[in-house]
Amino acid sequence: MTDHQLLDMRLCDLPVRIKGTRIEQRVGKLYRDLDERGLRFHPHVWLSEEWFTPDGTPGFAIPFYLAHPRLIKLERSQMLEAEGASESECMRILRHEAGHAIDNAYGLHLRGGWTERFGSYTTRYPKSYRPRPHSRDFVLNLDAWYAQAHPAEDFAETFAVWLKPGSRWRKQYEGWGALRKLEYIDRSMALLRNEPPRNKLRFKVDPISTLKMTLREHYRRKRVYYAIHWPPAFERNLYRIFSPEARRKDSPSAAQFLRRIRRDISQVVGRNRPASLQRESYRATDGRPLSPIRSSRYSTRRRSTPAQHRCIDHADHAGAG
Repeated sequence: MTDHQLLDMRLCDLPVRIKGTRIEQRVGKLYRDLDERGLRFHPHVWLSEEWFTPDGTPGFAIPFYLAHPRLIKLERSQMLEAEGASESECMRILRHEAGHAIDNAYGLHLRGGWTERFGSYTTRYPKSYRPRPHSRDFVLNLDAWYAQAHPAEDFAETFAVWLKPGSRWRKQYEGWGALRKLEYIDRSMALLRNEPPRNKLRFKVDPISTLKMTLREHYRRKRVYYAIHWPPAFERNLYRIFSPEARRKDSPSAAQFLRRIRRDISQVVGRNRPASLQRESYRATDGRPLSPIRSSRYSTRRRSTPAQHRCIDHADHAGAG
């Protein structure tokens, strides 16, 4: 099937499910990580448009494209990336979403000490945020310093770092303000060991079986949402510098120019990353102000409407997606 033919299919018509895929294996790994921490909680998962954890739901959605290699290829052709396609990135996101889910399962943000460390859970989600790359008050797990997007994301990111097998978070974050958050998570999870979750509902918001739009429309909306609108002068200047006009035929192409300064770019990008956390940091900066970053990429504040109640499912296993 060509990309053109595939794009004309509706999401609900895609013959995909979680059972029997790499996603099932990775969710199983997440469950084992939780078991090893003594936690009696396994978030339920399902396929949908993107990663998200709905408010009040002790489970989360996984993007449909991860259920099949052909769809991962299409995602990359449409969006230039496929978040969660590699095992390491997928596990980072799964642990993050598990943080939201366990918060919903036990009502952790209502307990003493949560607000003092992470901020107000009821803070309205911003449409974008401007992170402080050098701040030591937040852990580093997902890209774009995502812990700084919202207090709920700060908690989920901190939980993800704490849950990671073999994590030496006490040493990695020694001297950081984020360490007190990790220690709070560690104490809180110790209190939950062998305690069953209070919220055992199995809501599924926007499962793929209910999504009637075509893949073409899905990607059109997604590209519009994640588009960064740079000032027009930026694009004009780039066209002038890397012009296809004959008079500039002897000038280097953009690709040649980037290859030439590749080492300089690497040095600028890595200049200020803490040595103990280089493997956990995805992007760095030279200290100049950053453009605002979309804050809802892995947002827990997915709409919670009557549609949620139409999607109740009491299945207790991951393969129900």
